[in-house]
Amino acid sequence: MAKGENPVLATLLDINAVSLERTELDPQSLILIRLAALIAVDAPVSSYLLHLGAGAQAGLTLEQAQDVLVAVAPIAGTPRTASAAAKLAEALGLAVDIAESQLGV
Repeated sequence: MAKGENPVLATLLDINAVSLERTELDPQSLILIRLAALIAVDAPVSSYLLHLGAGAQAGLTLEQAQDVLVAVAPIAGTPRTASAAAKLAEALGLAVDIAESQLGV
């Protein structure tokens, strides 16, 4: 049986941390590349949500995320790019809701 309060989330966060430690890419470039990969695999909202904290810590801007969407659109295609834009927006909204609930707003 998996151990811990949130073992799946903890494992995913650990995997991400190890990846950051084992690359010479700067954190912002790594998150931008991951965003492109999330778009390519048509990842769920939860995957985008998992990367928002690291993206914010790396100083990633919404404009940079939009640039990635534009850059991968010719490769990923219109449906996948539109889906990714909607999922990213939903993840951002969820992140705001979570932050507000933790602050008691």
